[in-house]
Amino acid sequence: MYQRLFFPLILATSALAKDIPIADAVAFADAAKTVAAGDTLILQDGTWADARLKIHAEGTAEKPVTIKAQTPGKVVFTCDSRLSVGGAHVIVDGLWFQNPTGEESIELRMDYTHVANDCRVMNCAVTNELPASKAKTSTRFVSIYGSCNRIDHCYIAGKTTEGTTLVVWLSEEVQGQGKHQIDHNHFGPRERLGKNGGETIRIGDSKTSMQTAACSVEHNLFEKCDGEGECISNKSCGNLYRNNVFKAVSGSLTLRHGNGCRVENNVFLGEGANATGGIRIIGEDHIVTGNYLENLTGDEYRTAICFMLGIQNSKANGYFQVKHAKVTHNTLVNCEHNVLIGMSGDKKASLPPIDTEISGNTIQTNQGEAFEIRCAVDGISMKDNQTSKEVPKIAKPANFEPTGPSWRK
Repeated sequence: MYQRLFFPLILATSALAKDIPIADAVAFADAAKTVAAGDTLILQDGTWADARLKIHAEGTAEKPVTIKAQTPGKVVFTCDSRLSVGGAHVIVDGLWFQNPTGEESIELRMDYTHVANDCRVMNCAVTNELPASKAKTSTRFVSIYGSCNRIDHCYIAGKTTEGTTLVVWLSEEVQGQGKHQIDHNHFGPRERLGKNGGETIRIGDSKTSMQTAACSVEHNLFEKCDGEGECISNKSCGNLYRNNVFKAVSGSLTLRHGNGCRVENNVFLGEGANATGGIRIIGEDHIVTGNYLENLTGDEYRTAICFMLGIQNSKANGYFQVKHAKVTHNTLVNCEHNVLIGMSGDKKASLPPIDTEISGNTIQTNQGEAFEIRCAVDGISMKDNQTSKEVPKIAKPANFEPTGPSWRK
């Protein structure tokens, strides 16, 4: 008797998870109405022009809802296509957005009230070869909302229009969002925009900059991301930037707003490009440690390591004083400008770094002085820094191979 009851139960449980073939946007909209935990929506190979796909789905950690290409890299979205995903535990796998002309390509929300949590975008690409005149202004390739989402093993490149390539948005009304993971992606070339708004990654904005986002950006390759002076613009608190490689990037990893971030074990390689930058520090309680910076050519705010001056009673979008920073055990090799203390980004900026430690760094001064000081430094403890014209006997980090989507290899 028990065996007769158990066998139908197995059949009923397995029937809950379905593979659903999707031929077009209409079929996707129909499937989105009834999709359940464990289901997989398989998008048919081919070109999807002006396809607007929206879904709010509730998967689980054990049984996510999956949206994937029939063949990774063979489902190509063009023109004003957009994928909007809300809900929980939804996986997007193997899609390619090519020459997008809309305001967004991938957004982790279905609408303003249905954001994504614990969702993942993997093995995808967003690329552009159109000139700027062919696309709308103020666009994003990827917008992340909600909490605990992951973007990994993607290739994102070629943006020419105003607007950050990948943005993490925080809510002024809803606390606790963030905790996203951005890892093992290849961020390819982005041409110079010629004004602000050309960042490759931005986490938060000035309005939400005092919120703790607690995002991690790890094991990514940034290559020729030249949109503007801030390749990464940190505008929130508690974020981690670790084990990334920046190759020939004419910009810096900038701690623009927010406090308590960690920049650790990243590699910055100038590779002969103009105005290649390193790390810029603004705000409180940041830790910059174990980074390797070589052959950087930038000066002023693109200096290899740059401390900005603060503004008294600064507005949210101004410059907060550097306090309690720890810059330790970094290696600088053959950079034209090494450590700048006291860079002014505003005529009202006059507050020097205080309660700050610069220690245990190794600086080869073949091209310039180790430290360029433009302000009072009595609030800075400088100790055990080694400077020399000889190349330091420290092993250069191994070459970093881009990850990105497996189907591009």
